[in-house]
This record gives sequence, structure tokens and C-alpha cells, in this order.
Amino acid sequence: MLLHDKLRDYKLILASNSPRRRELMAAAGLPYELAEKFDCDERYPSQLQCTQVAEYLSELKSNAYPKPLNPGEILITADTTVVIGEQVLGKPENAEHAKQMLAQLSGREHLVITGVTLRSDCRQRRFSAVSRVRFADLSQEQIDYYVEHFSPLDKAGAYGIQEWIGYVGITGIDGSFYNVMGLPVQALCRELEAFVDL
Repeated sequence: MLLHDKLRDYKLILASNSPRRRELMAAAGLPYELAEKFDCDERYPSQLQCTQVAEYLSELKSNAYPKPLNPGEILITADTTVVIGEQVLGKPENAEHAKQMLAQLSGREHLVITGVTLRSDCRQRRFSAVSRVRFADLSQEQIDYYVEHFSPLDKAGAYGIQEWIGYVGITGIDGSFYNVMGLPVQALCRELEAFVDL
């Protein structure tokens, strides 16, 4: 039985402000309702390993959801981080910060990690996906152009792989392309299937 058939008796609730995640959910044939916006203090312990931050934050968002879940509802929360060396890059604070992040990524390899938490009225499951991304050397002119003409401020690491910078700057990816966009769709489908089969 296909996953969308198994989900007929369930209601997926996506708690995300990301238009990319909404687009990917729809493209994967996962019908969902968008949760109303709610506040979540997205701080994490300083001693947490860089590779664990995204999964931790996805669970934090799930637990901050203010409404009780009814039977048959599955809440989906996610968080994407960029990790370079031992540093976590979240969303830039402003245009200058975005330029600094892109200069830091230029000519180097980094990890994109998306953590996802699934929660129902009776159980919870979290997982993460990792993609390794390689950037070519970016000129200051390229960095300035991207920041001035696109939307880096709402993206971890200050870039969107589906935008101009991805076409001209990324030389290789090991792992899921969609994970770099913000949602590891294949892993999500696999985990959803396991979640409803329990």
C-alpha cells in the first residue's frame, strides 16, 4: 500500500514558516494543514554537538506547539542547520552577516543537517538527514549580487540551493538535494510510514 493511502485516516499538520518545506510536502503528495504560527525560543545548550542541533530544535518546536493533538493528527516540525567545522550557521541577522557567512562557505565543504520530529497524541519520533555540500570559490562580486538580489535572510547558512547561488556556486552534493532545500522528503516518507505502521 502506498504511503498516501496509509495516510488517509490521518491529518498531517506542518508547523513551519518555510515556503520551501510547504512546496516539498505538496510535491511529494503529502496532504497537510499548515499550523498557525506560534512562538518558540530556539536556543540550544552550548555543550550540544553541532550535528545534533537541528534534531534538538525540531523537537523543541514540536514541544512548543500550543494545541493538544487529537487522535489521527501527526504534527511535523523541522529545523535546518549548516555546519562548517565546529560551527553552526543559522539564519543571518542582516545582509552584512549573510555576506560574511557566504565568504566563510566559499571554496569549502560543509554539512546541511535537517532535523525532523513527528508527534501524535500518543508517541513521538525524531530523526535527521545529512547532506555534504561543496562550494566553489565565490568572488566578492558574486556574494554581493546574491545577497542584494535574492533572499538569504530566511535561510540557514544564508543561501538557497534552488536559487542563483546554487547554480553558479555549488560544485557537488553527497546526500539529498531536498534536504539542502530544507526537508529530506525521502527520509520523511520512510519515517512517516514507520510511524503509522506502529
